[in-house]
Amino acid sequence: MKIPVVDLSEFTAGNAQQKEQFIQELGNAYEEVGFVAVKNHGVPADLIADLYKYVQQFFSLPITKKREYEIPDLAGQRGYTSFGKEHAKGSDAPDLKEFFQFGQKAEGNDFVPEEYPENVQVHEIAAFNPTFQQAYRAFEQSGTKLLQAIALYLGLEEHYFDEWVRNGNSILRAIHYPPITNEPKSAIRAEQHEDINLITLLVGASADGLQILTKQNEWVPVTSLPDQIVVNVGDMLQRLTNNKLRSTTHRVVNPPRELWHTSRFSIPFFLHPKGNMSLACLSSCVDDAHPKQYPDATAGEYLDERLREIGLKK
Repeated sequence: MKIPVVDLSEFTAGNAQQKEQFIQELGNAYEEVGFVAVKNHGVPADLIADLYKYVQQFFSLPITKKREYEIPDLAGQRGYTSFGKEHAKGSDAPDLKEFFQFGQKAEGNDFVPEEYPENVQVHEIAAFNPTFQQAYRAFEQSGTKLLQAIALYLGLEEHYFDEWVRNGNSILRAIHYPPITNEPKSAIRAEQHEDINLITLLVGASADGLQILTKQNEWVPVTSLPDQIVVNVGDMLQRLTNNKLRSTTHRVVNPPRELWHTSRFSIPFFLHPKGNMSLACLSSCVDDAHPKQYPDATAGEYLDERLREIGLKK
């Protein structure tokens, strides 16, 4: 399945007609599919290449060294999380992955310091942390532009989300799915799930495997070109819009047997708002035909609930 492709430069540098067309294409795609591929997204190709290079170097380190960067008290929100620790909501089967998370380096005074632990410094790879910081800011900027278009599609003021995602609790996650060495119990590397956040930006993975569940209840592979970023709706945006924009169910499946010896790397950017943002359903998305589906909650409360559901927080 080829997911819809949109050109972010039409929104950021196009004329009024191009901008409006982009807004409608993006909104329609999110209502109908839940995923889009974005070209001209503003994240430099050489930065993405460096990011993948250093990620592969990190996961090649001995497990004893990687575990030095695992800090249980941080609930997986910073540093390394070892293989099999996370599972999808509603599933007891651990996902077949290990990952490293890099978070917000907040500036100014419009945030709660306790929500932003220091990032874990990787000493073996000198360029690791600086590259993650640079990529984090690039994804954050692109995601903010996409949220501006989403705000306009929803009939909100263009910069509705800006203040909430500035110093937001976003996460850049590097995932490694190791080679399969024994007959797996399941065909799934990462069980079906929906993302927690507002939107997720995913730069092309090193191998196939990502699938989405269509409205026809069929699993289809997601393909995008190397110069595109796949962006999907998360649960927070679904709650805020009272299901107008739906969080898309997706999973990662095992490769064909002849590729079991290979690793898969993936680097999603989970765009979160500040913890005190209200996720109460927008009044414009609630009417007699679409009654309110969710109780009021803040982004921080909802994140805490979900981290417990997926096993990262006790």
